[in-house]
Amino acid sequence: MQTTVLDPTLTQTLAAAREPGLTLVIGNKNYSSWSMRPWVAMTAFNIPFQEVRVLLDQADTGNKIAEYSACGRVPVLLAGEMTIWDSLAICEYLAEQFPEKHLWPQDVAARAMARSVCAEMHSGFSSLRNSMSMNIKGSYPGKGRTPGTQADIGRISEIWEECLSRFGHHELLFGDFSIADAYYAPVVMRFKTYGVVLPPALNAYCERVRAHPAVARWVAEALAETETCPQHDAEMPD
Repeated sequence: MQTTVLDPTLTQTLAAAREPGLTLVIGNKNYSSWSMRPWVAMTAFNIPFQEVRVLLDQADTGNKIAEYSACGRVPVLLAGEMTIWDSLAICEYLAEQFPEKHLWPQDVAARAMARSVCAEMHSGFSSLRNSMSMNIKGSYPGKGRTPGTQADIGRISEIWEECLSRFGHHELLFGDFSIADAYYAPVVMRFKTYGVVLPPALNAYCERVRAHPAVARWVAEALAETETCPQHDAEMPD
């Protein structure tokens, strides 16, 4: 996988990104939870792709993202002439294109459950997002504990407990690593940053997710980033 940071030769970069194959446009690895989800899935399942990283909270961030997608957000997957600009849509596209890799669980009931919990993560948990933004380098134990955030933590714990007990054999959410684990990986990182205390079984699950090679690689590259997002950091909890 190659990494490209956008520079003034944007036209050349865009042309290169449109070459045959897959290109994933992401934000800063320290902050961009939505970028983390498809990146981890593609890396975990050995799906080859080129990475283009757009730095967030810069004066030209919006213009640079707009060169790839009109939605104005990352991640964006470029697949030849196709553009897929939503993290869940990206994961679904990959599952369709690489059926032999089994990105979703093979069991029908498990697969339905996995899609349901990903959709809930995709559309819900707004309090957690607002009060516990992802910042892998940060450490804010006890911060961001609003009533809404506590409710979100409780619901996520329920989801994990049910998935692990019904389908996961107390390992990953559905036994083998899947899109569902990639989708909740940013939550695992949030819980670490904010020192969320979980029951032993769920804490062990978080440890297994962090130890997964794809997640560990994302975290290592996030920790190695030198860029910061002042606007994002200013919104972190006091």
